[in-house]
Amino acid sequence: MVHEARLEETKAGLRPGGPGWFVLNAREAAWGDRAGRGKSLPLCGWTEAERKDLFPMLGMAVYVLEPGEPVGMYHWEADQEGFLVLYGEALLLIEGEERELRQWDFVHCPPETKHIVIGAGDGPCGVLAVSSREHVDENVNGGGYTVDETAMRHGVSVEDETDDVAVAYARFDDPVPARYREGWLPGD
Repeated sequence: MVHEARLEETKAGLRPGGPGWFVLNAREAAWGDRAGRGKSLPLCGWTEAERKDLFPMLGMAVYVLEPGEPVGMYHWEADQEGFLVLYGEALLLIEGEERELRQWDFVHCPPETKHIVIGAGDGPCGVLAVSSREHVDENVNGGGYTVDETAMRHGVSVEDETDDVAVAYARFDDPVPARYREGWLPGD
């Protein structure tokens, strides 16, 4: 029998405190405020140790992005990823092309697809991101950050190709733990 995991209270909200099944409401969960990159709710672990121990097969997060804020830097991974726009509008940069996204659009990125999602429109958007974690022990899940002219125009391209996360995100501050604030999700 699989036991229920206990939820631990942190200054930013609730997080799973160990292995097992659990139910966690996004408004009560621990979020991260990522200056210039929106808000994030890492549903499958905050630290690499949590992700490895509690969620070895699945990566999942909710992002709330203002117009122009990216989920991350333009990259590719050895694992597949998917993105579902929950509300608002977003811009997909994929293989050097731009695609407008709206509520309920789903993006599937097979392994090695170069991509990133950026907030767009007149207000915030919510994006659910899901990935396989088969290559979790490798940097960028076995992928890398590539130079791309389209991504550069949007400020989400590295200047030199790298697989080093610290190099790719050097211009950004680390996420700051944050409690959910009214208005981040619809229905408040």
